[in-house]
Amino acid sequence: MGCGYHTLGSASHIPEDVHTIVVPFFANRTQFSHTEVALTQATVHELNTRTKFRVLPREDALDADAVLKGTVLSETIVPYTYSVTTGQSSSYMITLTASVLLTDRDGRVLYRHDGYTFHQQYEATSDLGTFVQEDSPAMARLSRDFAQSLVSDMLESF
Repeated sequence: MGCGYHTLGSASHIPEDVHTIVVPFFANRTQFSHTEVALTQATVHELNTRTKFRVLPREDALDADAVLKGTVLSETIVPYTYSVTTGQSSSYMITLTASVLLTDRDGRVLYRHDGYTFHQQYEATSDLGTFVQEDSPAMARLSRDFAQSLVSDMLESF
């Protein structure tokens, strides 16, 4: 008897006969470039290190047992905190929403989540002598968190 609880994404267990997955570069519906690359690379890394699946190159899509497609739906970067002294932003918040769809070779949906939302804060610096662009490391952290959550949800959803 089930408890009625399930994760936000809907899924059936990934069938035992799924051994290979292709992950094409995620689509990007935002004005920000390269976000889709970071999410795709983090997802492939997570699949390679945490699962039994073999991730095939995109050109082998026809040979794969399943295809994992993703779309970056929105991305915003907004001021999060301000310096009392200067009145300038001292940190920013990245918010990203994405959808993912895992289908088998017959097009049957194995996993779907239409609204992954992740946040990552990063600090700004006003000292140009020690300036380090922090938004790229923040996006790398966000991508890693996204990929870990996605793979966990795919493996553990019921």
